[in-house]
Amino acid sequence: MILTVTLNAAIDRTVVVPSLRMGNRHRATEGRSSAGGKGVNVARALKLLGRPVIATGLAGGSNGTRILERLRRERILHDFTWIADESRINLSIVDPTTGVQTEINERGPVVSEQEAESFIERLTYLAAGARLCALSGSLPPGLPEDFYARLIEELRGRGVEVLLDTDGEPMRLGLPALPEVVAPNAIEAESAAGFEFNDADDLSAGLASLVEMGAREAIVTSPSGCAAIVGEGLERRRYDVSIETLEPVSATGSGDCFLAGYAAARYEGRSPAECLALGVACGAESTQHLGAGHLDRRAAERMLTRVEVSEAAVPLGVA
Repeated sequence: MILTVTLNAAIDRTVVVPSLRMGNRHRATEGRSSAGGKGVNVARALKLLGRPVIATGLAGGSNGTRILERLRRERILHDFTWIADESRINLSIVDPTTGVQTEINERGPVVSEQEAESFIERLTYLAAGARLCALSGSLPPGLPEDFYARLIEELRGRGVEVLLDTDGEPMRLGLPALPEVVAPNAIEAESAAGFEFNDADDLSAGLASLVEMGAREAIVTSPSGCAAIVGEGLERRRYDVSIETLEPVSATGSGDCFLAGYAAARYEGRSPAECLALGVACGAESTQHLGAGHLDRRAAERMLTRVEVSEAAVPLGVA
């Protein structure tokens, strides 16, 4: 079983607004609402890929009720901890005339210490039947910034491999807890490493920094693919994986679909290069759909023939 954790779950609303101009009144030509938050998006994509998954996290209020109802409609197995405060609503506005996408995300609910402890109890119960767990997205107000670090330690102690996808202080504090994989985008990775990736050497140094900070394996995603350091010891490899970018319907959640594809392949025991390739194919295919976490399994598998995987030198100093 694969677990996904969404501590800041949301109702995600995506609308299409041609020729968007700030300050003007517009009519949306298309719209979609779904249960969201990065871990929920990963769970949705894993379900569409046919992998066994349970989504867990925190939900509360009328929005929390809507989140759980939408998960039931999609037949995504879930086991959330109920909280008193209201779950958030996120808005994504897609302008098809320019390709520009604007996202407005609420901060989320305040979570009490007791609610946090109740969630940890539920997660450790679910971990008994899990092999992988994806910890994804932001932390809601009230949770300490080292909360992911605590979850990583709890999960690793139960033999569960952890995939971490967050940013800022929660990622910097989570890395010393030794997650199996960390998978930020370039901006998030630059923030953690403390420098910009202006060229391929900077990117390799950034990956090395993430490994030195505690991750066993590090992946940095981009619109065209990813770069990664995977394996250990003599099996350590450095890969660049790319695919020709597609004209997007919406890029929202493409990183979540990458992580789902990667986790799906890893769950099946595929090689690191195959895991990265499926992740890139799923991330690319997801841009052809409106709404986060949506993809076509067969189309993603066909895209594998268009994914290019190349090996580069492992940066010096990475054991």
